[in-house]
Amino acid sequence: MSDPKSEPRNATVSRLSTGDADFHDQLDALLDWEGVSDKAVQARVEEILASVKQRGDAAVIEATNRFDRLAVTSMDELRLTPEQLKQAFDHLPAEQREALSSAAERIKRYHERQKPSSWQYEEADGTVLGQKVTPLDRAGIYVPGGKAAYPSSVLMNAIPAHVAGVREIVMVVPTPDGVLNELVLAAAHLAGVDYVFTIGGAQAVAALAYGTESVPRVDKIVGPGNIYVATAKRAVFGQVGIDMIAGPSEIMVVSDGQTDPDWLAMDLFSQAEHDEDAQAILVSWDAAHLEAVEAAIERLLPTLEREAIVRESLRRRGALIQCSDAQEALTLINRIAPEHLELSVAAPETWLDDIRHAGAIFMGRYTAEALGDYCAGPNHVLPTSGTARFSSPLGVYDFQKRSSIIHCSADGASELGKIASVLARGESLTAHARSAEYRIRD
Repeated sequence: MSDPKSEPRNATVSRLSTGDADFHDQLDALLDWEGVSDKAVQARVEEILASVKQRGDAAVIEATNRFDRLAVTSMDELRLTPEQLKQAFDHLPAEQREALSSAAERIKRYHERQKPSSWQYEEADGTVLGQKVTPLDRAGIYVPGGKAAYPSSVLMNAIPAHVAGVREIVMVVPTPDGVLNELVLAAAHLAGVDYVFTIGGAQAVAALAYGTESVPRVDKIVGPGNIYVATAKRAVFGQVGIDMIAGPSEIMVVSDGQTDPDWLAMDLFSQAEHDEDAQAILVSWDAAHLEAVEAAIERLLPTLEREAIVRESLRRRGALIQCSDAQEALTLINRIAPEHLELSVAAPETWLDDIRHAGAIFMGRYTAEALGDYCAGPNHVLPTSGTARFSSPLGVYDFQKRSSIIHCSADGASELGKIASVLARGESLTAHARSAEYRIRD
């Protein structure tokens, strides 16, 4: 997606400069991503959604057998019992069990601080106004499967729902070829998930949105997935709530030239290894530093277990960008609105007031983005593809709704009625006006 003119010969990753005449065009091309625009994908998803809505379990089983290469005949074979989840947790090596528990506790502690309260206030005439906060009855969480397993996603989706007070949590996770990941199951046990179904793709989204004979219908679906999941979530929005349409994972690192190039190369790799469409961008005003990071990339890339994925991700959507100074780096941050932003600079706190668009901000040289992925505490389900301009990380507030409270006294209704009457008649809505006028005292 990058301009070949910007790439050195045999480069693994594009080199761009804000001084290039066509820089903004190159940047637009680099950032361009529309994960649900393919008409063929949309048609296939619509077909699956309609089938599940009409045929329920039978359609889910049929699609799961086809796409995950299974041969099941009933939904009982696609549901995991609480005993199976507990057994997975109990049988983990002690080190993994302790790490998972520590991460869960940190995530819970952070999200408990997000929990809002209901409130009310009384006006001088006795009218009471307020807001009532109510948790959702049932939430569905989608946990990706396939190229990688994500027990951390179970914790990040389920724990805020629990903190919010959600009554039931339904989890879906694809298991291609029937391969179960014990860490994912253990995380579901630890996070208190109520139902776990080993289904994925558009059929899982449909089952959560519409309900089937076996899968309870939920009020909201959260969690990232592939292009079919993203397309299905967009299609069912309105039938249920959704958290966001998640694109590929992305990281933007800003360095002042004083951070170890090896550290930065590995930070870029940490997102690029998710999949070939992931994006890793480094920005610096130190040209020699960019050269050193590029050399580190070339040297360390062959040491990675997922080298092929990382290499393709960097080739397609990665970039090392040279800017003129820190102010220009700030401009690029707000232009890109990255999912993950690493401020690998001295005094990163001095940058915060000028950063307007970022999903999560990792402060200082020692704060690797990977720490946020697993155990720092804040949520790792974040807005991607520039949507940090108007979206926030997943949190407790995503699993709650707010109802306005209005309780008028007789005097309050009389005074408000006078205002409402004028405005309603100005809109030619006379029934509104007369309804308000009945409460006006002479």
